[in-house]
Amino acid sequence: MTTEFLLTALIVVLLPGTGVLYTLANGLGGGARAAILAALGCTLGIAPQLLLATLGLTAVLETSDVLFQALRLAGTLYLLFMAWQVGRARGVMNVDTQHSPRGSLRLIGTGIWLNLLNPKLGLFFLAFLPQFVPADNTEARTTFFLLGLIFVAMTLLVFIGYGLMAAWVRDHVIGRPRVMAFIRASFAAAFVLLALRLGFETL
Repeated sequence: MTTEFLLTALIVVLLPGTGVLYTLANGLGGGARAAILAALGCTLGIAPQLLLATLGLTAVLETSDVLFQALRLAGTLYLLFMAWQVGRARGVMNVDTQHSPRGSLRLIGTGIWLNLLNPKLGLFFLAFLPQFVPADNTEARTTFFLLGLIFVAMTLLVFIGYGLMAAWVRDHVIGRPRVMAFIRASFAAAFVLLALRLGFETL
């Protein structure tokens, strides 16, 4: 493990994407607890992608255009569904049931699906992590996986940080309906933009 890897991974994790947006939305809509659950769900969704990349199974996406397109379409539709929910103050921005087991599982489950249905995530691991695995490393696969686990752990911590920041902002705007309406509209538009970006992704 090198300082270069840690710094590069931190920059990548800090960049806004689907997981960050989902965690922020939950922090604004439901507070700190909802944000932490959202961050956990997004992180759990990354773990299977890392495992598949470590085993070399993600490479199948590079050779199967049908599979890649199917996952891309599913992911795009799911993001559009998220945008629709946010726009109607449901789901992410409506956490009336967040303190029930069902509500908690829903928050975590949505985060998992957001990353499981992103076909570019596994391909990202294949492109990013090998840069930090020495060519003469006899345990290259193990090193690859360990670096991936560090990346996942950093993701969880950063996402929780984002979520807690959003929860702090929520305490100052929750009683201002117009501000919350503007926030919901902004997040709905952001989910639409992410859906369009994923929808036009190519191998």
